Amino acid sequence: MSRPGRADEGSLNAETLAFLTRPGLNRLWTAARARLERNGLRPTGTMRLQHLDAPEREALSLLLARPVTGTTAAISLSDLDARLHTSAAGRGLAATLEALGPPLTDRRALRDAATAERARVWSTARTELESTSLSSQPWTERWLEDLRRGGTLTRQDPYTAATVVTQAIRTLATLFPDGDAHPTPVSWGRGELATRATGSAHGLDDGTLLSRLVLRGIALAHDTEFPTDAPTRRALWRTASVTPDEVSSTVLTYGLRPTGGTWQETALCERADHHRETHLTLRELRTLTLRLPPGARVHVCENPRVVEAAADTARTAPLVCTSGSATTVVLTLLDVLAASGCTFAYHGDFDWPGIALANRITQRYGAEPWRMRAADYEYLASRAQVRDTPTILLTGPPAEAAWDPELAPTMTAVGIALHEEAALDLLLEDLG
Repeated sequence: MSRPGRADEGSLNAETLAFLTRPGLNRLWTAARARLERNGLRPTGTMRLQHLDAPEREALSLLLARPVTGTTAAISLSDLDARLHTSAAGRGLAATLEALGPPLTDRRALRDAATAERARVWSTARTELESTSLSSQPWTERWLEDLRRGGTLTRQDPYTAATVVTQAIRTLATLFPDGDAHPTPVSWGRGELATRATGSAHGLDDGTLLSRLVLRGIALAHDTEFPTDAPTRRALWRTASVTPDEVSSTVLTYGLRPTGGTWQETALCERADHHRETHLTLRELRTLTLRLPPGARVHVCENPRVVEAAADTARTAPLVCTSGSATTVVLTLLDVLAASGCTFAYHGDFDWPGIALANRITQRYGAEPWRMRAADYEYLASRAQVRDTPTILLTGPPAEAAWDPELAPTMTAVGIALHEEAALDLLLEDLG
């Protein structure tokens, strides 16, 4: 950027440099630099230096060619610029500061450029919007205004912001080709739609900026709330005839014997009769009528090893495994089972993440603790000590157990983590 007042002369001579860099002028140059950078590098306005000491008053008097006697001095930048031009420095204020270093930054020009770039982003977005069938829809104006006010795009660099908002508009135009929020359904896979918009099958994955922009548009088009969790996001995608990936994530089950007579339910019963585990996908859960006998008690575990051991020993109780965390597909299955009248008993790891997960399950479904009380922990810890089993220390912030106020203090006092496998023999007894 241009720097007004910059001279083309070479470096300052040693005598001039020694004078200008004396400690008594440090505050002057710092204040002048800050003011110049705010002023677009133009020497305008007045600075006020306060609490001047004797060396500062002496240096300023020599530089300004006028006596500075008080503890406060008002210094006109234009006068300082003129004085430097006629002094041994032989150059104006901006050029002198450049010579003293570091280079000046025209912050006003940077702000103006950033403002212009942001304006171009919105101009690009509006032009793109008007070129599509969405332009006649009132919700698109609100969508664009929400993006502007929300600041999500303005926090991106201009190229990214323009690219993403353009991709979002084209994606929404693909979903609503006639500008109608309820068009004749054309089914899209989310990966397929993402590839069309971005070239990547992951362009509309959860958490991406593009997916948030498109979902906000879909929500406004259907006059519904913006989704706040994975199940509601999936449901909103489906309202626009977009099918999220519903086959790659599964929930591990064992011993489920639904009472219906469809081929899917029959297959589950046969696998249970043959002591075979079953992985269910979200796609299957959407089409499966999964009703167990009234009041059926379903055990829920955290680690797949419990399911494996139950199958190996031909246990009969129904079992669902969270596989370390309760993902969307796990919660979807438990929701279905809870709606059919099932009750739950939960067991997981005796460590702080395990307690946090147990809290989530017990509070959401009213699940009973399954060998997960303080007495159970103490017994397993003592047994591990007697058996001389290597121990793992508890780490991380403690988590209170919602079902047993004594559990967290007991775990803190003993100080060891016990994974679910430590109780495997006891769990298998309960699984009948």
